[in-house]
Parts: sequence; C-alpha cells; structure tokens
Amino acid sequence: MSGGLLVAGTTSDAGKSVVTAGICRWLVRRGVKVAPFKAQNMSLNSFVTREGAEIGRAQAMQAQAARVEPTALMNPVLLKPGSDRSSQVVLMGRAVGEMSARGYHGGRQEQLLSTVVDCLEQLRGTYDAVICEGAGSPAEINLRRTDIVNMGIARAARFPVMVVGDIDRGGVFASFFGTTALLAAEDQALIAGYLVNKFRGDVSLLEPGLDMLRDLTGRPTYGVLPFAHGLGIDEEDGLRVSLRGTVRESAVAPPHGEDVLRVAVCAVPLMSNFTDVDALAAEPGVVVRFVDRAEELSDADLVIVPGTRGTVKALAWLRERGLADALLRRAAEGRPVLGICGGYQILGEHIEDEVESRAGQVDALGLLPVRIRFDREKTLARPVGEALGAPVQGYEIHHGVAEVRGGEPFLTDGRGQRLDGCRSGAVWGTHWHGSLESDAFRRRFLTETARAAGRRFVPAPDTCFAELREEQLDRLGDLIEEHADTDALWRLIESGAPAGLPFIAPGAPAAPAAPGAPGTRR
Repeated sequence: MSGGLLVAGTTSDAGKSVVTAGICRWLVRRGVKVAPFKAQNMSLNSFVTREGAEIGRAQAMQAQAARVEPTALMNPVLLKPGSDRSSQVVLMGRAVGEMSARGYHGGRQEQLLSTVVDCLEQLRGTYDAVICEGAGSPAEINLRRTDIVNMGIARAARFPVMVVGDIDRGGVFASFFGTTALLAAEDQALIAGYLVNKFRGDVSLLEPGLDMLRDLTGRPTYGVLPFAHGLGIDEEDGLRVSLRGTVRESAVAPPHGEDVLRVAVCAVPLMSNFTDVDALAAEPGVVVRFVDRAEELSDADLVIVPGTRGTVKALAWLRERGLADALLRRAAEGRPVLGICGGYQILGEHIEDEVESRAGQVDALGLLPVRIRFDREKTLARPVGEALGAPVQGYEIHHGVAEVRGGEPFLTDGRGQRLDGCRSGAVWGTHWHGSLESDAFRRRFLTETARAAGRRFVPAPDTCFAELREEQLDRLGDLIEEHADTDALWRLIESGAPAGLPFIAPGAPAAPAAPGAPGTRR
C-alpha cells in the first residue's frame, strides 16, 4: 500500500479524531506503516514530543494508535486560543507569536501552505500511508481561499476525502449532501464518500436513506459506526468544549477500599490539558467531575486547579465565583488541593506577567511559597523524576518560571533534589502535565489524599493507565474493522478517489489552485 486519506467532517466534533485514530490502528494491525497528520489544529490540549516540539494531543494519541512516535511533522501548525479573537501560533512545535483571527486568515495561513505540504510529503516518503484529519467542516466557504487543513491540503496532495457525520445530532443526510454541494467542482472530485458516526438503533432502518444518498450524490457510505460509550480518548478543542455538568468517564468497577474518592476539577477559563485527570477517572472508586461553583467543592476529597492558557484570567474567575475563597478555606482545614501548570501558578504568592495577560504583577492565592515570572520563551520538556518514592514522568508546556521559596520538594531527581513543584501541608503544585499517568506515583498520591481527606479509600493495586489507553485504541480499531467497509476503504487509501464522481449543484466558485502542490504521487 502507498497512499493516504483525508478524514473530513460535516461539523466540529463529528468524530474526525476518533475515526482517524481508528483507521490508524486498523491499518497498523494489518501490517501497514501508517502516520497521522493534521495540517492545522486549534486546541488547548497539547503534548510535547521527544524532540521537544509542541503538537496537539489528538495527534499524539493518533500516533500512539499508529504505534509510532509523534513528531512535529504530524501537526505543523497548532493554534492555542487566548480569547475569542486571537491565538498563539505554534509552528513546527515552537510558538512564533500571537495573531488575531483576521490576521491569520488574511494572509498568514496561505503562507503556511508550503510548510504543511512539505511536512506531509516527508511523511509520505517515510510511511506506507498517511491518514489526515481535517478541521471543522470542509464547506466553510468563507475560509476556502486560505484553507490549508481541509480541501486545500487534499487538493495539494490529491488525497481522497471521506466525510464523517455525527448522526446523534440529527440532520446527517442534509449535512452530507450540503457539505458536498457547497464545494467547487475540483473539490467535489475528491469527495469519495461518507461515514456515519454515533448511530443508535437498527442499522437496517438507516439503509434506505444511505441508498438514497448514493443515488443523489453518486457516492457510497463507507460504514455506520455505532455510538460507543466511554472511549476516553484525548479531546481536542479546549476553547469550544463546555464542561458545565460534565463528568469524566469513570471505571465501572467498585472501589477497592470502603470509600470512593471524590475529585473536583475547577473548570477555569481557557482550560488546557484537562486530560491530566483522565488517569484519576480510570481508577476504580475515583469519581471525577468538573465544577464552577464554590459549593461544589464542599464534598470533594481532592480539588484540582488545572492548566490554563490564561493564568491571570483564571485567577480572576476563581475570585469572582467564590472558588478562590473556598480553596483558601480548604487549605486552612488541611484538605487536599493540587495545582497543575497554570493551576500551580495560581496557588503561588504572586504572578509577574508581561507575556500572556500583560497584567504586570498580580497577587495569587498564596497557598504555596512560589513566585512566578512569565518568560517569553516557552518551556517545553519531557522530564522524569521521582515523587513520594515512586518514579514519575510528565511533560512541561509553560511560560511561567517558578521561584520556589520554601515548602517541601514535590518532584525530585531521586536524591531529594527538587526538580519541580512543591508541597505545603495538603496543598501540592507542579508544572508537570501527565504525571498522574505514572501508576505507582498515582497510587501513592491517592493514598496520601485519602489519608488527608479522612477517607477509607484504597487505590487498586493493578490499574495500568497505559494498558487501559491501549485497550481504548484497540476499541477504535475494532469499530473500523467491524462496522466499516474495510475492503472499499483499503482501495480508497491505496488508489485515491474514483474517477468520474458526479458534480452536485450548485457548487461554489472554483477555488484558486494551491501553491506548492506536490503533484499526484500516492
């Protein structure tokens, strides 16, 4: 096999990330050397590769599904929203500045097309197949001229496109037809067919509609994926996701000890890397929920202040909603609080920020003896160390530089020398994302938390987060293998879009030819 595919969607959250990961896992199980790719990602959930590059967590997850090491080539452009109107632009894993949406779509995006095409070509030269993920919808006709992630990259690479639709939202047939009909003829020629996602019920009742869709568009549906609960994969868009009332998928197993352990995560604005708590939710007997009211902290055994792209904004939000006072009361009572990255900075004494918010010096909550100064250069690292006598590893993505002025060491080098973070009583803080995925450390931390909270909770001795994640990725591969027409999908990836696909009126005006197109090599 030598080829590729673009997985597009009728909307955001249609399931592009899941389907891309599932196809990667299905292919690698068939012996195909495959890589994921997303030209441009907008997300507050990011990851650090081994070479120290920042990419979207969804692409890191897809690389794991493909059983390859993630690299910056797989996500050359990452946009990290700082507000509704501006984002930090991360190019090839390095932050290159802030830009407004108008400025980005007004010219900068077009300039990046040659970069993303070059990255895709490098992957195509190394792997048997590259499975690309689009963004939003390919039918955003107001943005088509500057598109580098949907039809822009599909046309440049001559990749076939499969459009995923979320039937759980309703209107999936209209979405499939409308998405196709809004595209220019040159783009429609690459729309090979459709995939229905999140279907509930009897598939036979859907089949007449699929037949009608084929008659209307001349394009097949490559499968109907059932609604699957508790997939637990890394989520992508931290700006758009509303977490009010959301509860993380917790293990169905009963607690190993006598009590459950309740974890409340403050749903701060511009929350980043909230996947940090997934390892806690995977523990039997640990209940994780996101909260935004002070009273919701009262019965929590552990409160987590997570990372955020807007530390000063999140601090003000905590104060406005009474959550800051609730955190102060908890600390005074010796009840556990954990701050991660931006949350760690919020728990310190003060923040000096001339980079992110440009607010200057701001008093923080004063729960940890730490002073934070924001540096223009972002720290990106994959550290390893020890905490509570157990090995721990994580990754760092932050502008804040911590000056620790007291407290007990938290994460150390194994000889007691502080690497990061600190502890004061029952308040803990660290810049390390992902540390709770280290099983032995997580168990010891939960044991400490339960003791401080007065709970008879005992961590299960055999929970392995890495194995659970592998199981979830295998479930994604199973969804593709069992519910998609894999023979047809294989031909599509290998041979490209079929010739002679019909044009669906009205069609958009022809989009300009993509500069730097690499030709038609598959």
